[in-house]
Amino acid sequence: MRINCCLLVITSFILNLFFMPGNAQEKQLTLQDLVPGGKNYYRFTPKNLRQLQWCGNSYIYVKGDSLLMASPADKNEQVAFTREKLNGTLETAGLPTTGSMPAFSVPYPDKPVLAFDYKNHRVHYDLKANKIIADYQLDAAWSRFEFCAGNDYLAFTEKNNVYVLSPDNQVSQITHEMEDGIVCGTDVHQREFGINKGLFWSPKGNMLAFYRMDERMVTDYPIVDISTRVAEAKPIKYPMAGMKSHEVTVGVYRLSDNQVVYLKTGLPKEKYLTNVAWSPDEKSIYIAELNRDQNECKLVRYNASTGEKEAELFTERNDRYVEPQVPVCFLPHDPSRFIWESQRDGYNHIYLYDTSGKLVKQLTSGKWVVTGVHGFDEKGQHLYFSATAPYPGNPEADGNPMENYTWQLNLKTNKLACVSSKKGVHRVKVSPSGLYMIDETTSPVIPRDIDIVRMSDRRTMKSLVSAPDPYKNYQMPDIKTGTILASDGQTSLHYRLTVPPNLDETKKYPVIVYVYGGPHSQLVTGDWMHGVGGWDLFMAQNGYVLFTVDGRGTANRGFEFESVIHRQLGVKEMEDQMKGIEFLKSLPFIDTDRIGVFGWSYGGFMTTNLMLTYPDVFKVAVAGGPVIDWSFYEIMYGERYMDHPKENPEGYANNNLRDKADQLKGHLLLIHGTSDPVVVWQHSLSFLKACVDAGTFPDYFVYPGHQHNVIGKDRPHLMEKITRYFEEHLK
Repeated sequence: MRINCCLLVITSFILNLFFMPGNAQEKQLTLQDLVPGGKNYYRFTPKNLRQLQWCGNSYIYVKGDSLLMASPADKNEQVAFTREKLNGTLETAGLPTTGSMPAFSVPYPDKPVLAFDYKNHRVHYDLKANKIIADYQLDAAWSRFEFCAGNDYLAFTEKNNVYVLSPDNQVSQITHEMEDGIVCGTDVHQREFGINKGLFWSPKGNMLAFYRMDERMVTDYPIVDISTRVAEAKPIKYPMAGMKSHEVTVGVYRLSDNQVVYLKTGLPKEKYLTNVAWSPDEKSIYIAELNRDQNECKLVRYNASTGEKEAELFTERNDRYVEPQVPVCFLPHDPSRFIWESQRDGYNHIYLYDTSGKLVKQLTSGKWVVTGVHGFDEKGQHLYFSATAPYPGNPEADGNPMENYTWQLNLKTNKLACVSSKKGVHRVKVSPSGLYMIDETTSPVIPRDIDIVRMSDRRTMKSLVSAPDPYKNYQMPDIKTGTILASDGQTSLHYRLTVPPNLDETKKYPVIVYVYGGPHSQLVTGDWMHGVGGWDLFMAQNGYVLFTVDGRGTANRGFEFESVIHRQLGVKEMEDQMKGIEFLKSLPFIDTDRIGVFGWSYGGFMTTNLMLTYPDVFKVAVAGGPVIDWSFYEIMYGERYMDHPKENPEGYANNNLRDKADQLKGHLLLIHGTSDPVVVWQHSLSFLKACVDAGTFPDYFVYPGHQHNVIGKDRPHLMEKITRYFEEHLK
């Protein structure tokens, strides 16, 4: 009996030792751990701070049921309030309580006030006075809220029209469109050209500019909602390449007399009105106007009171395309000058103009890309921006697209100084005064660091987060990066190779190429673990090699690199992917008879194209939301990269994948959301028909009710479906 007890203790000890967290090789990550929407996903993302942001020159964030607050110079953070205290304040004001800490915004740059929406209320809460100072009573039918700090009014839309809500909850209707197909106050042009809203308050709040979009001439595209007992048709307006587009104008509402004036943007009506911006004195509105061909952009100034065109300040042209993304930004203490971002010299850089349209000077230059402008210092002497300029500070050298740093630019001398102190990728929030920044750093070896940095001397005032490796108790795949040459034999391309733990180079492993390949994308980065996705880690853990290369056509390498695909989508991109295949075949541990490929959207187009064009190379493919025929794609994106179908019939014909349906040999799974408003369902359905006609046999799966991406709790299901397909046919 005593011996048995000892054996039981020893056995229990061994089992505990075997399964304890430190024994990494026995712990396996699951899709529920690694995929967004998974039950345990939150446990495997690097530590972060909820709602971290500036409130004046203090930073705030939510921890549990408390909001913490401190200035950069404070030694300790203070509890500004708890949810219990907030609910007490709400009850005192006669408002309902909240069951969780709401999502806060900071409505005023210089006041300790937070705003939050809940239960059909927008509440402004004074942190110092512990008092509700505003309660906007909302309706569930209202949307697209835009608050103005200059007058405390709230603009919003209901159905097709624009309204404003005063601080004393008086509603005024601004537009009175009754006909279906005319929509005011919403974003336009399919959210291209940096457009993400349709309401624009003037600086002091005396006027409100808004988009008016007439879509009556645009074809209705059928979307079917199957959530009702009898399925309902819910058509959308979807102008395809070569078809009639919508017509957009910009209205201006004056609060003083409740009058609306429309800017006289003139003919042709089919053009793109982008990047709306107000002058500091509220007298003028600046718009980047792009022709339908998207090869000519004019910066135009309009009189906000009369709607008359005041001046065409300058014009940018390019034989391929011009793509304005950011509105003009005026210098804080000099309303006669503004900055403008442009790719005109081959890389996205910053230019200084005066309001007559005269170029004062180019502020940045070099073979690197400005990726974002963050603001100015208090005196307006320095500008802060992010860029791929090389660390630690030689802006004359070529940039590194794998990294991103924050820079300080002296507007008088053009002197640049890097204010980032760590190597990697930086995402920053500059304080309203420009004195400090919240600096979030990631790198291949830094999961996430968050620091408060003083701009003047780049001193780290506080380290808020130094996130531990969330995978530290697991034996992880190895991630290797490097470069290969593009098919032109000259251009270097960055790749990422994710291999199984304890790779045995004497064995042969199946490989999956994960591809996107299109504009505005970059998959291989200098972020945490080089930007690898959770599914890549899962598959590598289970014996696959995962490979990704950012070929020509992708972002942050300059205009020539990205636009070389113009008029012939899929050609150069596939050539570069095949150079990646050549590289893979040179590795001793790659099983060249078991090569798969997976991608979504543009990546779905690339995946299908690769599978059909190189049927003897790729054995298995999964294409999600794939573009099959670019003439079916929306007009703004489609015509930018492919031109009008009448101007480029050969290009459209060459990348119509229905015509390659007879070349399918291996296993191809197509996946689509039935309510996809981006790559409409017709793409993959038409390809199925072509395969039936050609006598080939793809596999197919749909996600009912999902739009372009399968998100939420269904995403782990999606990745499980894809995993099973590769397990069945590739492994």
